[in-house]
Order: sequence, then C-alpha cells, then structure tokens
Amino acid sequence: MADDNKKQKPLATGDRTIPPAGAKMIAIYIMGREYMVPETLTIMKAIEYAGYQYVRGCGCRGGICGACGTFYRFTGDYKLRSGLACQTVAEPGMIIMQLPFFPANRPDYKLENMQGTPHEELRKLYPEVFKCVGCGTCSRTCPMDIDVMDYIALMKRGDLKGAAIKSFDCVMCGLCASRCPAQISQFTAAMFVRRVYGKHILPKAEHLKKRVEEIKSGKYEKLLKELEGMKQEDVKKLYVEREREPDLAEPGKWMPKDTSKL
Repeated sequence: MADDNKKQKPLATGDRTIPPAGAKMIAIYIMGREYMVPETLTIMKAIEYAGYQYVRGCGCRGGICGACGTFYRFTGDYKLRSGLACQTVAEPGMIIMQLPFFPANRPDYKLENMQGTPHEELRKLYPEVFKCVGCGTCSRTCPMDIDVMDYIALMKRGDLKGAAIKSFDCVMCGLCASRCPAQISQFTAAMFVRRVYGKHILPKAEHLKKRVEEIKSGKYEKLLKELEGMKQEDVKKLYVEREREPDLAEPGKWMPKDTSKL
C-alpha cells in the first residue's frame, strides 16, 4: 500500500500549505489511512494537507489553547504519545488520533455561594481527586509538561494555593483525564482551585479595584468614543507609537510621561 500511495499526486487542500522547495514526503496515518505529506508540517497542517477540513478543535492554530489534543503512536512502537496538533511536528510512521474534547466532571457551582472551607468544597465537587493512586500517567501525558500528579497531591493535602500555582499553565486539553485509571477530572478540578485561589485566597489588588471603580464611573467613556471615531490606520499608528513600559521595570513603579489618560 505504501508504494502505491507514493506514486499518487499529493493533495493540497485545507489551509493550502505550501511546502518548502524540495521537501521530503513522509507517510503518516490519519483515521487508519496512509497519506503522503511534506515533512516539517505540524500535525494540524499535515491533516489539512491530506484533505481533511477542520470544523472544531483547531482553536488558535499555533499556540496553546488546548483545543487540538492529539494521541499518536509510531508504527512498530507500543508507546502511546500525546501532544497538541498545532505544535507537534508530523514524523514518518505517525499514527494519529485527535481528541478535541473529552467528557469530564464539570459540576455546577458558584464561588460566592460556598458554605464550607475551599478544601471541603473541593471534596464535595471532585471526590474522585482523593482516589488518586499516584501512577503518574497524567503527568506523562500532559503536553505542557505540568506535574499533574503533584498538583493533585497538593489538592489532597489541602494546599490549594500550591495546586493553583502548580497548575497555572494548564490549557484544559483534557488529555490527563483521558488516561487516568482513577477517572479523575484533573484539569477541571484545577480550574476550580485556581478560581477559589483568585477569589478567596489571593490578596486583593488595590490598584485593580481602583481601576474597576474608575471604569464603572464612566471615566474612560469619552476616550473610548474618540477611539471609535478614528480611522483604522490612525488607531494602528497610535498603538505602534505608544510609550511602552520597559521590560525590566519594577512592578508598580513605572509611569508614562503622559499621564493625562490614566
């Protein structure tokens, strides 16, 4: 079958990816069928090059939004690997299966209506967290290289601050939950913990509170109207020529020369 496919004229559909001159063609397997695609393409672009059209699960198409979770194996290799299709480069012999959505425990809750302590609420909403067997499969599966098992352990111990910080880079792809033998919804439990940390544990930022009050008072309505009335080219020019905060400025210390619009 491989020899027959190599004689076929390669397809060029989807996002109309133009391979580099002299690009080597490699064989990958999508939905169980072999396709010849140029090397150097991401899994996402290779799938489109093969003739498939993305309807969902393509998200930001080049970042870490978590919408294009992918499992893959290589022919002749038992190991199941995972990654994001927008970042993982297609390799010869790759057998691909995408997972743009994984059903997980997503309880309905309102942080302002919590009755018990945050840890008690976690136990009520996500009791499966406390069934973790410490196998580490979740950590090995995470495309963001987060130690998922570790932040679950922090949750069990009641260290919600530590769990929130440890899980901060989670992109909600759900690959961890898809491999968990204890059927834990790690990524949604982590989202709950981060929300609790932000609302009830993290100290309130006084400067942010002040800015919200200014916005609600209508202080910036006039400036907004002026921007809305400007031409697109003028808005772009204003943005490009803006005074930028130095990268190494001490947090909260830098102020622009023109403070009239603050």
